Amino acid sequence: MRVLMLSTPVSTHAQPLVPLAWALRSAGHEVLFAGQPDVTGTVRSAGLSTVTMGEWFHADEILRATLPEGKRLIETRGRPTPEEVVGSTRVWMSHTRYVLPDYLDFARVFRPDLVVSDMLEFGAPIVAGVLGVPAVQHRWGVDPYTAGAYPAARLALQGVCRRLGLEGLPDPAVLLDPCPPVLQLPDALPGTPVRYVPSNGSGPVPSWLRADRRSPGKRRVAVSLGVRTLELGGIPHVRRLLRAFDGLGDVEALATIDEAYRERVGPVPSNVRLIDPTPLHLFLRTCDAMVHHGGAGTALTATAFGLPQLVLPQLTDMFDAGDRIAAAGAGITFDDAAAQDDPERLREALTALLDEPGYAKAAAELSREMRRLPAPPQIVTDLERLVG
Repeated sequence: MRVLMLSTPVSTHAQPLVPLAWALRSAGHEVLFAGQPDVTGTVRSAGLSTVTMGEWFHADEILRATLPEGKRLIETRGRPTPEEVVGSTRVWMSHTRYVLPDYLDFARVFRPDLVVSDMLEFGAPIVAGVLGVPAVQHRWGVDPYTAGAYPAARLALQGVCRRLGLEGLPDPAVLLDPCPPVLQLPDALPGTPVRYVPSNGSGPVPSWLRADRRSPGKRRVAVSLGVRTLELGGIPHVRRLLRAFDGLGDVEALATIDEAYRERVGPVPSNVRLIDPTPLHLFLRTCDAMVHHGGAGTALTATAFGLPQLVLPQLTDMFDAGDRIAAAGAGITFDDAAAQDDPERLREALTALLDEPGYAKAAAELSREMRRLPAPPQIVTDLERLVG
């Protein structure tokens, strides 16, 4: 098969497609990933072939332009309503009109047998519909978007579709879902389960990890809030969070903080080690719990490793991820800025995650449930049947 992969221009939207792309390549299929520069570099670093279309989208700069100086999203907007979460997808409906002509021109030359995309790349099912081939979409994780976004996209893109000879926006033939069913929202559109495989980027094992020796009796917590949290006014928040580890004598923290931000973060407690951004799957097996921002890839990677989680969401689907992890008994979430910035409350939450066995037990069960889902190579067999 020839498989064309497309993604909205955010690197974390493209990363969930990488394990499926690896599985397709291993099965002997031709895979080509098309997108804007925001995603093609990430995909190439995973060893996949790409074609770059259009200019940089710069999603973070668009978000930054809406923020007062020194403020982060949760401080200025609070927790979004479900309607606001769905409304945030309209940018991708407008984006479809911009990229669709280039996608169609290339697809007509490449002639794919299958089009695969992330769940909000609305141009992908249009391309597939015009070419008369199946479309497959892939969720990132907990999905508060598609149940409401697809009806809105049908209206927004109705004219585009009719001009191309389609009755309307085609439904994908398959919606792949890497989220364990117990974590997925009850009202999410039905999906086809696929096992989540961590794809947090590639890189060498850092020297500190090669020589890593945990101190006897110490428990370890990973802290990873994503680059976006730091870029979008989150440095004071990270500073307060790391301060919460002060006084936890039997706990050590590994916090992924890029060198560019460390001076502004300032001094940290003696039991906090600042490390360069590192693929999480390289070191989470050495950890007992994790603190993160609720990003889909981070949340599912921590789930795959069976870690209790403290979730501090910043925007849109991150709040739902925190809710679902807490509802499953595998973590704690704070969905308001005041709680997220209170070192004492954060310290209490960390202590509970590490001391109360129920969190670790629930996290381990979630990990087992994830491992029971069909692996990407099994899904490839199903896609081969779909294409026929």
